[in-house]
Amino acid sequence: MPLRSRTKLRSRSTEPLSPDQAYQYVLRLLTGRDYTVAGICRKLAARGVDEHDAETVINRIQREGWLDDSRYAERFAASAVSSGRYYGARLRLEMRRRGFPADVVNDVLTPLLAESDEISEVRSAVERRYSGFSYAVASDRDKRRVVGFLQRRGFGFSAIMQALRAEA
Repeated sequence: MPLRSRTKLRSRSTEPLSPDQAYQYVLRLLTGRDYTVAGICRKLAARGVDEHDAETVINRIQREGWLDDSRYAERFAASAVSSGRYYGARLRLEMRRRGFPADVVNDVLTPLLAESDEISEVRSAVERRYSGFSYAVASDRDKRRVVGFLQRRGFGFSAIMQALRAEA
């Protein structure tokens, strides 16, 4: 006798969503995590919602305050910088990849990066990832590894070298 799963797989209807169904779908998406307007457009297009209905739903969601690219961009950027995940050019690239409009990215990153000290951010990223790392006694291989890690995070080479040599 074949084994049966206790959970039923929900099959998606192949019919496009009505505007009201699309609205409910977007609300369900936004309860899980934040999305950009571009991300919601992609999700709605994948479900077969036509452009006019998608625009109507997105405008309604924005009016009600559920979808706001600037608010999401501010939270995303602050979280990325404080965790050391992204910084500078890499943060800008990652935000554009996620669908934030260029003007929102510029508006959010200009004051955020101006108020943060890149050298101290480099030091904290090194301490989190490579605690006890000393540039003065590290091998060339370890130096390259740490510098490469920091550059992939978006830190500038001069700030990296200034921060690492200051600890020596």
